Amino acid sequence: MRKLVFVLGGTLILVLAAVALSRDAQASRQAAPAANDSLLAPVLSASDTARLKGPSQPIFFRHDIHAGQFKINCQYCHYSVSVSSEPGIPSMATCMNCHLVIGGTDSTAQREIKKVRDAFNNKQPVEWVRVHYLARHAHFPHMRHVKVMGPNACATCHGDVARMPQVFQVNNVRNMGFCINCHLERDVSRDCSVCHY
Repeated sequence: MRKLVFVLGGTLILVLAAVALSRDAQASRQAAPAANDSLLAPVLSASDTARLKGPSQPIFFRHDIHAGQFKINCQYCHYSVSVSSEPGIPSMATCMNCHLVIGGTDSTAQREIKKVRDAFNNKQPVEWVRVHYLARHAHFPHMRHVKVMGPNACATCHGDVARMPQVFQVNNVRNMGFCINCHLERDVSRDCSVCHY
């Protein structure tokens, strides 16, 4: 495996085995059928997003491909989730760690990856449509939940994102009852000041 190091805009970016990942993905598609635990994402184009659950995004980012098929851990992109109240939206530099090299295998993927590259080159953030949000008077410290429940804690609230072509809200996280039930199941404090302060 080769490591390519790029210095872009003063930020050190490591691209770890991106070419190997792309070759492995192509080889696995041509090889024997995938194992039962493998998630093969359906072929969809950006024009298909209107019929999918959840809001359409400016770039058709496929969680089912990134987190499902390629098994990229949530915390690779949402890197601040273990140290912050907010999980954070990945920076364009994070996307470019792979997409400096990986350009897509079909015309739809190539078009969407071009949007990522153009935004990065033009130093323009992507204006993602938020899917999950809490009321202003509620406080949800992501880092505490990830610390206690582990790296797969995300699915508790967000559902099986690794199988979602387009992320949608599975649970009503704005409903206090959802949180209270989770705390009851895990015998965690339900004192008002835990979430409201």
